[in-house]
Amino acid sequence: MTDLTSLRHIPQAKFFRKGDVFVLFGELFGRGYVNGLIDEARKAGMTIVGITVGRRDENNALRALDAAELAEAEEKLGGKIINIPLMAGFDLDAPAGEKNPTEMLSGVTLKGWQEEQLDWEKIEACRAVGVKRFTDSAARTMAEIDKLVPDGANVFFAHTMAGGIPKIKAFLAIANRIYKGRGERFMSSRALLDSDLGKLILMNFDEVTANTLQHLITASAAIRDRVQKTGGQVRYTAYGYHGTEILIDGRYQWQTYTNYTQGYAKMRLESVAESAWAQGIPATVFNCPEIRTNSSDIFVGVELSLFPLLNALKKEGGGEWAQQQWAICEALLEDGTSLQSIVDTIEAYNNDPTSAAFRDFAAWPMDNTPALADIMIGTSEAITAKHKDKKALITDHLSALVLEATGPLMFYGAIEKIAPVVWLNHDIIARQLNTLHT
Repeated sequence: MTDLTSLRHIPQAKFFRKGDVFVLFGELFGRGYVNGLIDEARKAGMTIVGITVGRRDENNALRALDAAELAEAEEKLGGKIINIPLMAGFDLDAPAGEKNPTEMLSGVTLKGWQEEQLDWEKIEACRAVGVKRFTDSAARTMAEIDKLVPDGANVFFAHTMAGGIPKIKAFLAIANRIYKGRGERFMSSRALLDSDLGKLILMNFDEVTANTLQHLITASAAIRDRVQKTGGQVRYTAYGYHGTEILIDGRYQWQTYTNYTQGYAKMRLESVAESAWAQGIPATVFNCPEIRTNSSDIFVGVELSLFPLLNALKKEGGGEWAQQQWAICEALLEDGTSLQSIVDTIEAYNNDPTSAAFRDFAAWPMDNTPALADIMIGTSEAITAKHKDKKALITDHLSALVLEATGPLMFYGAIEKIAPVVWLNHDIIARQLNTLHT
């Protein structure tokens, strides 16, 4: 288990400059965590280079971007994209003439998925094909990026790959019950993890979310060695999640969303960074707070820990600007509903014995329970119902604030080489925001 190492100061070190290179190892599809890093790289005058995961054709074969897709992607990134497909995972890979894992599971149903059994020798063969495809493409990609990095330049590699759920029709219904179900619709996350379907998903999560960081570090070795020999330095960052300290009872306490199935892969990601660090390679996984994104919306209740950020903004000296954030959020609620009442509801939720029992750092990630699902999903749905517009939520605004803060914290924190795994909790998020706005 990784020690909980929290960032407690705002990093200030200026290091990157014009002529240095920022490499985004993961495709940019919309606004998310990585935009903050890109913004800081652009402010520093760095050359921005990206990659693509590629696209699937009508036969599910992986291909490079066409001219229009490449132009759109490069405009979105604001830099050059190396057009070699780097789709991670192996759910659509197989030896020639064999079925891939997604095809093996195409007949899975909501009723029979727990009894479905996989041929693990065939799954391993598919995994080997997928890994070779990815590592071969990563080597070719880094050879192209090498040409764009001057001798003596500093290079920032930002790993952003995550995910890995196979596109199996029945899984959406299963996921809805595990992550959104309560009462009769509740389904145990342990039932998923103990099934062959769950074991496959965990394997694919590892390949997409964690092992790709190791592949990046390995594939960029020549770049790293050359720039270091000519006076430059490298940094690697990755986005983790391992719970967050938020204000509960007036003090910052670690808590987490349950059940976070990707937690196992996120811990593996941490171990990759720790291994690199031990070899003198500065790779840092920054464990970021819970936010709402397109991908996180399947996890009902993950957003509840955002609300205490409002109190953190005040506690960390936000003053008038913090009051403005309260006003913005209160304006999103139905007439007659105060923001303080919502914050009080969250405080009661966090102090409920059922919720408090899951604040066990050493046991993370814990399985869900019917009792937790009932209180967590119930609280989430009750708060959402008190908004004027269900498509304009307080947690959208708070998520944007978290994104704004994490960019500079990670960019300048990576310069300082603090530790292989660093938590960004609500205290430092609030202090960074207050510094930016007051």
